[in-house]
Amino acid sequence: MQWTGGVLSGRMSDMFDYNEAFSRNLGWVTEEEQAQLRSKRIAIAGMGGVGGSHLLTLSRLGIGAFSLSDFDSFELANFNRQAGAGMKNLQRPKLDVMVELGRDINPELDLRSFPDGISESNVDAFLEDVDLYVDSLDFFAIEARRTVFAACTEKGIPAITAAPLGMGVAFLAFLPGKMSFEEYFRLEGKSKAEQAARFLLGLSPAMLQMRYLVDDSRIDFAHGKGPSTPMACELCAGMAATQGLKILLQRGGVLAAPRGLHFDAYRNKMVTTWRPGGNANPIQQLGLILARKKLSAVMQE
Repeated sequence: MQWTGGVLSGRMSDMFDYNEAFSRNLGWVTEEEQAQLRSKRIAIAGMGGVGGSHLLTLSRLGIGAFSLSDFDSFELANFNRQAGAGMKNLQRPKLDVMVELGRDINPELDLRSFPDGISESNVDAFLEDVDLYVDSLDFFAIEARRTVFAACTEKGIPAITAAPLGMGVAFLAFLPGKMSFEEYFRLEGKSKAEQAARFLLGLSPAMLQMRYLVDDSRIDFAHGKGPSTPMACELCAGMAATQGLKILLQRGGVLAAPRGLHFDAYRNKMVTTWRPGGNANPIQQLGLILARKKLSAVMQE
């Protein structure tokens, strides 16, 4: 087995057959639907905790093309949750590692890489020919996230986010013709601290995860760090791939913002959230008052 430019070559590559590799998907999808998935392109910004798991899960689903972005490298603090993190990949670019892992599953993948991250200057190229955007940016990368979601709204591209919270996942979908990311979160003109509060509460109106947070001193908004679990990242990958499949195949209902889903494996709970008006909703406004107090207390510790 040899690797050339991150692509599997030689005898092992000759052994690959798409139809056989993903034949066990059949039954849950038809042969025609599997062929549709093979023709789709998904954009994923961020190859860390959830992004790496998204890529591997969607590759195993048989998606044929991806546009991928990340500018970071693996470090020890990533080991508890990130798919590509391990000793052999320390200090390696996350994007390079995940491209290799994706092509190890499907050597025929059509991949476009964006190693400088996403900004106004390259977001159009990043989203070119894209059928679905799966958000995987770091929680604190709010400006980059706003840029991508705004472009998706403008281009009519479905955009989803599955956030790892505690030992669960909070899911939101922003679909063409429905409420946009900005209409839901209402971040325009707000301070970074206020944006963080609005983003967190908007992602997770039910806040199921807060009941079992045992040490809030581990939340460090000043340095963009917080506690995480591998279980949440894997749950996110399952949720995003399932909802993404329904969007791409136009099969099955998908809840669109201001409705969302929150599943918490630790608490054995699944709730459907509904916040008409997003963060402008009176319930959210009350929650924001409490969230601001909590964030202020955490940041002062």
